[in-house]
Amino acid sequence: MKVTGFNHLSIGTRNLAESVRFYETVLGMQTIPSYNFGFKTKYLRCGDLQLHIFELEDQVPFYQHFAVDVDDFHAAYDAAKAMGVLDSTAFRNPVNELPDGCVQMYLRDPAGNLIEIDWPDVETLDRSRIPEMKLLTEFAEQNEEGLAASLYLDRPHLKAARRAR
Repeated sequence: MKVTGFNHLSIGTRNLAESVRFYETVLGMQTIPSYNFGFKTKYLRCGDLQLHIFELEDQVPFYQHFAVDVDDFHAAYDAAKAMGVLDSTAFRNPVNELPDGCVQMYLRDPAGNLIEIDWPDVETLDRSRIPEMKLLTEFAEQNEEGLAASLYLDRPHLKAARRAR
């Protein structure tokens, strides 16, 4: 037996309506039918996967996060910036260019959950529109392993697809 892929991710919130509105507005997710567990729950479509949001009193971990790909990094950045949800507390800077040219942006939803939005190719972005973007190497020196890493190691075709646009 082996894992064949992710099915869904579940996160907590103290205000379900506020969190659902955030994911619909910033990431363009759509609500889908949800099971009733006896407490407030909403499921959202995230590409071929699902995000499940539960209204509970649990504490939200500070560094725990999930990462998503988007089809328009600038639109996600603009929405996050407008909502004031870019996060520089967990990983020092809200938008980082990684050594291989990938980009990651950190933000927090209304419940405090940390989200990473990834983009495969910095060369397809207008740097002037993202003043917070800095090189990761400004914060942390990279060794050989760090220089070989990639968020898209198993999907190099995504970089080529971004350049072709």
